[in-house]
Amino acid sequence: MAINATGKNAMLDALGTQNGYASLHTASPATNSNELTATGSPAYARKAITWAAAAAGSKALNGTLPTFDVYSGATVACVGFCASGTRGTNDINADDDVTSESYGGQGTYTLTSGTVALT
Repeated sequence: MAINATGKNAMLDALGTQNGYASLHTASPATNSNELTATGSPAYARKAITWAAAAAGSKALNGTLPTFDVYSGATVACVGFCASGTRGTNDINADDDVTSESYGGQGTYTLTSGTVALT
């Protein structure tokens, strides 16, 4: 059975409602065990995100995209989307691999886009 665009959009909008935060991870898939830790000054923390309404079976991040503080020695390889702003909660429902970036000193990582699609 195939799901039409209306059904896909409803599922994606529900997923967006449940995933209002982004997180950074050292490997894929995103898990609690590979999320960056609250280290550095300023310290790493999950960031709030907003999603546009789903259309044509796709849902994109909307509005101002977050900039994360990243500590020296960290590697960012994956972005997770999760329900809670609290690190360590087991609620990651989606993730996306990114070009791996290692930090030799304290720095920032800016999320520039994000889209979830059902095909």
